[in-house]
Amino acid sequence: MCGRTACSLGADNLRRACAYRDRRGRRREPEWIQAERYQPSYNKGPQTRGPVLLSRRHLQQDADSSERVLMEMRWGLIPSWFKKDDPSKMQFNTSNCRSDTMLKKSSYKGALLKGKRCVVLADGFYEWQQQSGGKQPYFIYFPQTKDAVAKGKEEDEEWKGWRLLTMAGIFDCWEPPAGGEALYTYTIITVDASKDVSFIHHRQCWALTLTVLSPRMPAILDGDEAIRKWLDFAEVPTQEAVKLIQPTENVIFHPVSTFVNSVRNNTPECLTPIELGAKKEVKATPSSKTMPGWLKNSQEGSPQKKENDLPKWTSQFIHNPSPKKTSADILQQWLGKEGEPAAKKHKA
Repeated sequence: MCGRTACSLGADNLRRACAYRDRRGRRREPEWIQAERYQPSYNKGPQTRGPVLLSRRHLQQDADSSERVLMEMRWGLIPSWFKKDDPSKMQFNTSNCRSDTMLKKSSYKGALLKGKRCVVLADGFYEWQQQSGGKQPYFIYFPQTKDAVAKGKEEDEEWKGWRLLTMAGIFDCWEPPAGGEALYTYTIITVDASKDVSFIHHRQCWALTLTVLSPRMPAILDGDEAIRKWLDFAEVPTQEAVKLIQPTENVIFHPVSTFVNSVRNNTPECLTPIELGAKKEVKATPSSKTMPGWLKNSQEGSPQKKENDLPKWTSQFIHNPSPKKTSADILQQWLGKEGEPAAKKHKA
């Protein structure tokens, strides 16, 4: 499942990171819809609001269906047919939607058949492994391009920062029965976990049959072609789009502090790598010396560095090929600390 994510980029950088090529091959950046509502977060849980990509045609009927917009929506889908006056009265957990039942359950089927497909954006997501001493959290994300760390120039247009994780989602629009502002909400589609992510689930699942507790992970759209097909509901029908929903092995992960366990903690410590053998709990203090510099600078307005001083990577939206998996030492360059533990890939 996917119950916690991080998306630390500020609104302008998020828009730049989502640049894409339109039907004519022109470079475009999606327009923000009510960008002022967006709040970056290192620790985002269900019922909070998060950024998603969707086709502009959902908001403007005469728009090109391949044109994209950015919009903040609440995590946890409220179907348009929900009749109660308070969305919190929804009795079911709709933060995740299983791929094998999304065309069967009424909460998702109607929206999916109407083409209400979106891409949920994040730096990565958290998963917990059950161990004898408790649960150990991990942060899971796309490999970053190791050969593109050269500093960018001020005139550079393309975003070459952190490669965002792009997860397939379904959204819907609920209108209060008594009138009022419409509420846009989304769910993240999940699939059977890949081999590497299954490793994190393993200790909590080994004694149970897979029919009781099957490891799940978000359905990740790897590359702009997959994103284009998922979003362009006018050109790509539902039955074709759902073929994109598959597990991926193109992720890496590292252990993080249990500081992330509380959704109230919202600082860079949440996703900072730790050494499991010498783990020290991070105290929630403003003066914490472990706060990673790259995370602080991912939001606009940072007094420490200008945006062009950040390490650079190529965006997956403009350059189609997925970067080859690396040891993920790139993260250490962001953190600016030699000797920090690198992200790990499980080896059978």
